[in-house]
Amino acid sequence: MASKATIAALALPALLLTPAARAAEAASDWFATDQGMVRLIAAQSFVGADRDIELGLEFRLAPKWKIYWRSPGDAGYPPRLDWDGSQNLASAEIAWPAPTRFSVLGLETMGYEGDVVLPIHARVEHAGAPLNLSTTLDYLTCAEICVPYEAKLVLDLPAAPEPGAAFGPLIARWEERVPGDGHAEGLALRGAVMRPGQDAELDLIIRSDRPLTAPDAFIEGADGVSFGPPTPQADGPDAVTLRLPAYGQAGALDRVAGHPIEVTLTDDDRAMTGTVTPTLGAPAVDLARLLPMLLLALLGGLVLNVMPCVLPVLSLKLLGAIEHRDRPLAAVRLGFLATSAGILLSFLALAGVMIALAAAGLAAGWGIQFQEPFFLAAMAAVVTLFAANLWGLFEVALPQGVTDLGARAAIGNVATGAFVTLLATPCSAPFLGTAVGFALASGPVATIAIFLALGIGFAAPYLAVAAMPRLARLLPRPGRWMRFVRPILGVALAGTAVWLVMVLAAESGAAAAAALAMLLVAMVAVLALLRQREFARWGAVGALVVAALAVPMVERAPAAPAADAMWRRFDPAALGPLVHDGDVVFVDVTADWCLTCKVNERLVLDSSGTHELLTAPKVVAMRADWTRPDPTIAAYLKRFGRYGIPFNAVYGPGAPAGLPLPLILTPDAVRDALARAAKSVDGRG
Repeated sequence: MASKATIAALALPALLLTPAARAAEAASDWFATDQGMVRLIAAQSFVGADRDIELGLEFRLAPKWKIYWRSPGDAGYPPRLDWDGSQNLASAEIAWPAPTRFSVLGLETMGYEGDVVLPIHARVEHAGAPLNLSTTLDYLTCAEICVPYEAKLVLDLPAAPEPGAAFGPLIARWEERVPGDGHAEGLALRGAVMRPGQDAELDLIIRSDRPLTAPDAFIEGADGVSFGPPTPQADGPDAVTLRLPAYGQAGALDRVAGHPIEVTLTDDDRAMTGTVTPTLGAPAVDLARLLPMLLLALLGGLVLNVMPCVLPVLSLKLLGAIEHRDRPLAAVRLGFLATSAGILLSFLALAGVMIALAAAGLAAGWGIQFQEPFFLAAMAAVVTLFAANLWGLFEVALPQGVTDLGARAAIGNVATGAFVTLLATPCSAPFLGTAVGFALASGPVATIAIFLALGIGFAAPYLAVAAMPRLARLLPRPGRWMRFVRPILGVALAGTAVWLVMVLAAESGAAAAAALAMLLVAMVAVLALLRQREFARWGAVGALVVAALAVPMVERAPAAPAADAMWRRFDPAALGPLVHDGDVVFVDVTADWCLTCKVNERLVLDSSGTHELLTAPKVVAMRADWTRPDPTIAAYLKRFGRYGIPFNAVYGPGAPAGLPLPLILTPDAVRDALARAAKSVDGRG
């Protein structure tokens, strides 16, 4: 904070003036604080025949203290004037000189420091009449901390000339610093390109009649988006590109292109302002960030093999590996490569779906296909058929032209790889959420690369055996024991079908789920009872499958909010007021189809210790149910660069922007996050 000696030095010229001299000035009294002084001044000492009067808001700020520009940036607010109580004043508008950028701890703010005058263009109602100005000034001054002030400034200008000092030259000097259209300064704004993505950027194409020496650019009109300092790119023949990093929610970044923005450009003593509508550019592929994300994707795909979602279909992976046990090494390699191919093709197909959804402006994310009843019904039918196959109720008949055993095995293994991939997607794994979020925010090229890396990680065990086929010999030898194991593994798959039906119940209601369950049971019964009548049983199974797929066409039942004394319904608009009141908010984004979410709930959130923490005074637990598509929840996840669940975050005085938690929760992680969020933060500015 400024010393008293500094403030005394600032105020000395004003204090040395006699009362009569101060009255003769075309200025209000100083409003003095520990951080500086401010007053209202006029370019002329009387009104006369003019209707336009130039005024100024003169600040003399102590060292290191600043006030804010009309668009303050990531923090602060600009000076505001309320002219109620003034007489003979028709209008008054502040003209803003070119600001200075202040970068502190990752925050970008714009404003002024030292001595500054904000010109004010005023207009009187009646020329030749006295002008009595009475304004309330609300302003914020900041250094390491911020201090708001409200000052009452009064200035009377007589109608006729009277002896007194005016401030025309001072106001004129600062008026020259107000940016114009750039023509006189040799500057012009030629265009802009917005490149959304994980590392979003705005390119400004500038024409300058001389090289830029210290350029800066300030953007207005892009709601929800802030911009960092520009970096000049390679000069063209008559233009230079300034590249500004952009920060904000994905939806806000996407809206910058196609909407006009106002650009204020400064370069030493030159400045200009202009309006431009950015065009949409392709997201730049940042190899420096893409390569680490590819590594995360590989790890995420590898860890996905042991996540709870994959365990129900582990039977297919296990049986496929055992059946390769005694085959020739070449056949072993072919089988495992075929399974890997099915996995990779499925991940590439998922990437294509994500790209198409993003291009259509729809929500895209990991596992969102489980929000679609038709997909649930289809997967339940397929899983039931796989279970019936393990129970020995039928064998898969390949086309007659496919007689080679190797070809039969390859086709079956490709299908197994694809099937296992689809059933793995309701589960997130460590590293996977970060990689998928980066992919979906970085354009088609990065999306394909990341999903391919995920597929390679998920297929890594198969690829390892394909590279060293002798590893298959470490598995148990096939034998009669498999006759007993196959039915048991079929029961595990039937459990997966039951789970899919339960998810459908949350999506479309109990009636639709009951209808689907009866159709699936009927399929198994037909396969068991009509073994000797192939045509009849497959005709009946086909009809039952069609009926099962038609179940989701029934109108969805309205979602009934779950009654839970601990959990409040998710409301993102309530987060700010709750934190402002000193509450700590724990947000849990979950879904009935997310098995990792259920594991977190069972082992951590529903435990007695965590339950006690979440029901403590001044703690609010919010649950966002993403079982059905919900654009509010999808937009909320995008704010954190997430496109899959589970997701948990904690808000509080110590974490007003939200503190994300690890994918796999632990009681200690929840306890520590709640404690950190509860701590108040002092001295923020």
